[in-house]
Amino acid sequence: MPSPLTDAVPLAEVKRVLVTKLRHHGDVLLTSPVFSTLAALAPGIEVDALVYRDTAPMLEGHPAIARIHAIDRAWKRAGLVRQLAAERALARELALRRYDLLVHLTEHPRGIGLARRLGPRWAVTSERAPERGAAWLWKRYYTHFYPLPRTTQRHAVEQNLDALRRIGIDPPDAARRLVMVPGPEAEARADAILAGDGLARGGFVQVHPGSRWLFKCWPADRVAALVARIVAGGLPVVLTGAPDPRERAMLDAIRAGLPADAASRVVDLGGTLSLRELAALTSRARAFVGVDSAPMHIASAVGTPAVALFGPSSEIAWGPWRVPHRVVVSSHPCRPCGQDGCGGSKVSECLTTLPVERVHAALAGLLAETSP
Repeated sequence: MPSPLTDAVPLAEVKRVLVTKLRHHGDVLLTSPVFSTLAALAPGIEVDALVYRDTAPMLEGHPAIARIHAIDRAWKRAGLVRQLAAERALARELALRRYDLLVHLTEHPRGIGLARRLGPRWAVTSERAPERGAAWLWKRYYTHFYPLPRTTQRHAVEQNLDALRRIGIDPPDAARRLVMVPGPEAEARADAILAGDGLARGGFVQVHPGSRWLFKCWPADRVAALVARIVAGGLPVVLTGAPDPRERAMLDAIRAGLPADAASRVVDLGGTLSLRELAALTSRARAFVGVDSAPMHIASAVGTPAVALFGPSSEIAWGPWRVPHRVVVSSHPCRPCGQDGCGGSKVSECLTTLPVERVHAALAGLLAETSP
C-alpha cells in the first residue's frame, strides 16, 4: 500500500542510508529494528550505522548492516591534533559512501554537521533536535522531522521506528524484534564457561543487578535474598556485571550476604565477559533477572524470558521487548519520575522498598509460564 504522505521518501531511489545513534549501549540495541525494517522493505539498499565505538558490539553481526562507523570517545583525551585528525578521517570515510538518506535518531548536535557535510537528498530526525541547537540550521539541513510522544508514553523501539514512518516506511511486524548477534567466538566462550562450571543450557537463572546508573539498582541485600530463594528452588544462579568498580562492589556485597549453602551454587562472572559474550551467555539462561539496563535489553534480543525491576524510569518506554516477561514496580504515585534518585540522592525509594517476595513470585510465575 503506498504511503499517504505527500513527502514520502521513494525507497526505489535510495541506494545507501546512514543511521546514527550516539547514545549508550541499550539505546543502540533498541535501534536494531530500524536496520531490519530497511532491509526487509528495500533489500537492495546498503544501510550503515554510526555509533560510539564502545557501543558498536551491540550491532556487530546484524545481517542488515553493511558497515559500522564509530566515534571513539577517547579521541578527546588524545589531544586536539589527534582528535581533529580522527574526525577528518571519519568525515572522509562517511563522505565516500555518498548517502542518499540520513536517519539521525538522537538530538545530538553532531547531526547538523553530518547533514551539512554529507548532503543527503533526504534527512530525518526528531522534532526535539531543534531544541538542542539553532532551529534554523536543523530546518535547513533536514527534510523531515518525526514527532515524539507528548502526553502518552511509547516504547523506545517504536519511537526509533517513527523516524521511518515519517518518511513513508511502514515497519513490518516481523522486523520489529531486537537483533543482537553474539558470533561464533562468543558462543564458544559461553559454552566453555557453562561446561567448566557444570551448568546446562537452560539450567540456570542469570541475575544482573547492576546498571551504569546506581539510582536504577535494587539493594544488594535484597538481591542476595532473592538469589538464595532461587537456589533453594533448585536452579543455580549466574551473577553477571560490568567491569566497573561499583558493580564489582555490588556483586561482592551480594555474595557476602549469601548463606553458605546458597553460595556454593552461585557462579560469579562479573566483569569477565565482553558484551557479545554476555549476549551468548544470556541466550543460554532459563531466565534473566535485572533492572532497567542494557543487559535487560540484551535478554530481549536473544529471546530469554526476563524479570525486570523498574523505579524512576518507565517500563512502558524501556521495558522488555517482545519476550515473555514480568515487570515489578512499586505503587509510588510519583513514578516514573525520571530523576536520579529521590531528591537527586541517587537512591530511589520506589526500588529500595520493593519486597523480595514480589520479585521471587514474579520469577516463579514466569518460569511456570515458559517451562519447556
